[in-house]
Amino acid sequence: MKELVLEVDDKKLSFKYVPLLFKTEEETNLFAKKNNKTVRETIAHRRYQSLKDQCEQLYSSYLDVPLGEFLNMLKQKRDLFYQSFLNPYGDLTYSQFFIQDPEIIHDSGIYAYTVEGELVYIGRCLDAYKKRVNSGYGRIAPKNCYKDGQSTNCHLNALITEAKHTQKIGFYTLSLENIDEIKELEVQMIGEYSPCWNKQLKV
Repeated sequence: MKELVLEVDDKKLSFKYVPLLFKTEEETNLFAKKNNKTVRETIAHRRYQSLKDQCEQLYSSYLDVPLGEFLNMLKQKRDLFYQSFLNPYGDLTYSQFFIQDPEIIHDSGIYAYTVEGELVYIGRCLDAYKKRVNSGYGRIAPKNCYKDGQSTNCHLNALITEAKHTQKIGFYTLSLENIDEIKELEVQMIGEYSPCWNKQLKV
């Protein structure tokens, strides 16, 4: 693919195309793998205390069952209460993807996603692209699916997973070092282009 050229304040910025590499298997019911705490231990935490009374009244015999196992059981029974523990994007289909380009994996800056050549997302990376993609958006952990997890990671990964089936996904980077410049440029570019995934992720 060609580089991506975006314009801000009459300046043309050239983003480098970086291949996204996908693992073949996709993941569903990922929340079910979070079993390091029981239901009882979970509802004792502040974030989940609003669910405590209902759990104790309706599911008292399951309080010492691992949380993911419990929620998966509820889902199989079509009991939608399981969704109360998850963020709005915590029960979607995810994929694992990563980048390997040695020229940029340790760089910081601005990155962009395209679908069939159309700009759909602009983001900033203040540490390293490798960390942002390989350990962030590209690898959803079971804990990310929950109310106190990373809903944005889940949402963006699911959008990419859905799009990659029928469309071409492009990932591009613009390497920068100055943190203030990165932050300012991200705001400018989102304001200028209004990428559709940026708007969806704000909802």
